[in-house]
Amino acid sequence: MSKPNLQLTDSQFVHGLRIGNNEVLTALYKKYYNLVLKLVVSNSGTSEAAQDVYQETIIVLYENVKKPQFELNCQLQTYIYSVAKRLWLKQLKKNGHVFLIKEDEEGEIADVSEDLSLHHQKEKDFEKVNQSLESLGEPCATLINDFYVQKLSMDEIAEKFGYTNSDNAKNQKYKCLQRLKKYFFEKTTTE
Repeated sequence: MSKPNLQLTDSQFVHGLRIGNNEVLTALYKKYYNLVLKLVVSNSGTSEAAQDVYQETIIVLYENVKKPQFELNCQLQTYIYSVAKRLWLKQLKKNGHVFLIKEDEEGEIADVSEDLSLHHQKEKDFEKVNQSLESLGEPCATLINDFYVQKLSMDEIAEKFGYTNSDNAKNQKYKCLQRLKKYFFEKTTTE
């Protein structure tokens, strides 16, 4: 038996599920399991609970994919995460944990349209931030990346960029953030 291909595109996964391809199903199980495991374990769950939630998530995905009107409007990873999150929150609530989540009427297949649209909006905003960072240019793009992504301290940034002290680095970071906001909101208003 050939090794499942984890490099399938989202549409290949959806098509494979539609036609009942077992290799695609196996690859799907392997590709996104750790995402659900992390979600459940970091929110009062066990690895056994994560396996159950993931199994249910794949069933929901499979049942939805089989519907002729199903259309994947976000990344498959986002869809799976949203379904798993909804299912896990329901399980926590059922076990006596109190969470403010909106329940669906039927209780069978979770309605994740709100979660999906929220994730879709976040993806669009993230793309706008990336485009804004590209427009920002240097040294601002690197400085913001170093501080927010690489988690460098202001002292490390001051040394890296040759600023005389961390206060000067903070001042430059502030100016860069102001420019980033300007680019971001210009992109938002033009769309």
